[in-house]
Amino acid sequence: MAKNKYFFPFIMVTSLFFMWGFVHNLDPILIPHLKKSFSLNILQSSLVDSAVFIAYLLVAIPAGILMKKYGYKTGILSGLVLFAIGSFLFIPAANTQQYSFFLGALFIISCGLTILETAANPYVSLLGDPESATSRLNFAQSFNGLAATMAPIIGARFILTEGYSNEELKAMTESARQIALASEASTVKVPYFILGSLILVIAAIFYFLRLPDVEDKDESKSLNVFRALRHRHLTWAVVAQFFYVGAQVCVFSFFILYAVEVAGISNVLAADYLGWGCGLAFMVGRFFGVFMMKFIASERLLAIYSAICILLCLIATFSYGFIAIYAVIGITFFMSIMFPTIFSLGIKGLGSDTQYGSSLIVMAIFGGAVLPLFFGYISDLSGKVQYGQIVSLICFCVIFAFAVKGYKVIKSQTKNYA
Repeated sequence: MAKNKYFFPFIMVTSLFFMWGFVHNLDPILIPHLKKSFSLNILQSSLVDSAVFIAYLLVAIPAGILMKKYGYKTGILSGLVLFAIGSFLFIPAANTQQYSFFLGALFIISCGLTILETAANPYVSLLGDPESATSRLNFAQSFNGLAATMAPIIGARFILTEGYSNEELKAMTESARQIALASEASTVKVPYFILGSLILVIAAIFYFLRLPDVEDKDESKSLNVFRALRHRHLTWAVVAQFFYVGAQVCVFSFFILYAVEVAGISNVLAADYLGWGCGLAFMVGRFFGVFMMKFIASERLLAIYSAICILLCLIATFSYGFIAIYAVIGITFFMSIMFPTIFSLGIKGLGSDTQYGSSLIVMAIFGGAVLPLFFGYISDLSGKVQYGQIVSLICFCVIFAFAVKGYKVIKSQTKNYA
């Protein structure tokens, strides 16, 4: 980063990590908000995550092809425009009072985020010394952690208004109840309008910014994305990332519902614990992880952290009160390095397959659409949100396996995707 040509572009690309981290960490605020507004059960409210993360399955590969043909800058601009459009769509969604409209707006935002993540993660890895790629990506992702701290605290004040109790709503006439719920739903308008406007400003800066060319001169022009899976460690990374994102979404998205149940606290106080506790732990964990990687190999640190998360998941599943809350906060600290570490280990040594490998790992974020459904199903079936943490436990077991064995760079000679 000492080179001037990398410094400002690195700052701007790092700002993207903050922005998508911020909007993703508004989802745990939206879940209880929409759950109340539309009288949803936990499984139905988990469709918020499904709408967000299904985009990664559908858009990641086209995003990789887009950047393969037109470069990282085009990908970043395309992602920012979709991000802004989806944010502005929250205004008509609130006006129409339709749950499906909210889900559609979230899907469009996520399409933009998919393109941004497909571009920014490998770009940061390539923007400097290859030996420090993992640390550099963890550093950039640390600002995602800063967003995880700020978003729930700010979002709760704007979106999680106390409003009417369930008893008061039941006592109203149907028309009065619809007016009351529409009023509560409208609290999303201002924060998402501000967010969309800010994204347009960032897009304008990127439009005029000259980004350093970090393309591989020997890059293949093949459009067959899946040829990258000839690299065994990439296949492992795709699987590990699927389960990691599923675990992260389960931990963060259901935290407010979880904390209210196990400790009997209010939604707003639970949101504060989500921000000041989970979000801050996540951010500090990222910076601490970057420091520790100076002394411990990234794959070994990943193995240690995933083993600790397995233990904390057991505590979170079977304990009550603030011990359970602190266990989940501990999980957020130790899982903080996992996404960028899995990502950088997965694209290591891919050469001309780097952009497609990036697309496949980003596509694996689809785990955030699938695994929370199991969390919600187990919670509804058992009547206890905390039992859904079993899903997170299984996810960390898969990540542990990747950190012990799957990360090793071995190019398969038996697969032929050409």
